[in-house]
Amino acid sequence: MSDSRSIAVLGLGAMGHAFAANLLQAGFDVAVWNRSPGKASGLVENGARLAESPADAVDQAQAVITMFPDLAVTRDVLLSDDGALVAMTEGAILIQMGTLGVAETDRLIAEVGDARSDVVFIDAPVSGTKAPAQQGKIAILASGDRDRAGTVVEPVFEVLGNKTQWLGQAGQGARMKVVINAWLISMMQGIAETAQLADTLGFTTDDLWQVLEGGPLATPYMKLKMDMIASGEFDPQMAMQWGLKDLGLALEAGDDKALPSLSHIRNLWFDAVNAGHGEQDIAAIYAFLETYRR
Repeated sequence: MSDSRSIAVLGLGAMGHAFAANLLQAGFDVAVWNRSPGKASGLVENGARLAESPADAVDQAQAVITMFPDLAVTRDVLLSDDGALVAMTEGAILIQMGTLGVAETDRLIAEVGDARSDVVFIDAPVSGTKAPAQQGKIAILASGDRDRAGTVVEPVFEVLGNKTQWLGQAGQGARMKVVINAWLISMMQGIAETAQLADTLGFTTDDLWQVLEGGPLATPYMKLKMDMIASGEFDPQMAMQWGLKDLGLALEAGDDKALPSLSHIRNLWFDAVNAGHGEQDIAAIYAFLETYRR
């Protein structure tokens, strides 16, 4: 029989790996699966069960976390003939934590409901990047049937993050995630351009931070990105290729609303990814701007 501390984590990128590691440390029984099984090695050493397939991973799991970059991969893992959904236990809880987009999440919710009406779908993308995920300090944007799922998912969320905001019916989490990422990306572009201007006028990023520190404009996020800019090291907390994807999701979700700044940023980041910055942190937009000509 399954129990509430039996969890499968499908997708072991930076975020999924951190989720699995934190759940293991907290004493959960964790099964893991990834398309590249080598990413599970450290987790297996710490007690995770490496599954041979998504279906194998979810066997006996009361909760299943999916953390994939887009809808296509998520659908394949869940809904293919040998996918996870058909093998999930009766009444299990599916916790979808990837950033898929608004229409994409709604489609997945409908398809899962059609295939397995007994499975509770919790839409729970996160606000935070690699380091906060490793530290269990992300914010979780949860939506779905809290009454049915809360006793299982809330202890999980307490391990994964330091804040859970319940937003209503399933799909609302995806909507808020698009909004949050639009704000984050706009801020990153502003930081990069401000740093460019400061450099042109003879100031370093440290000079700029010294002026801002202690005031309402100084945020930990800004300091983190300015430190990356100063060092020229862009180890990805959020890779630019995924930031570009999220820009597309925001513009898609905006429908006919005028979002000219986001449209311009998408064009810039498209060029930056094509210039070789796709696997670097989004702060690498600063490096791209150094070579950019209007």
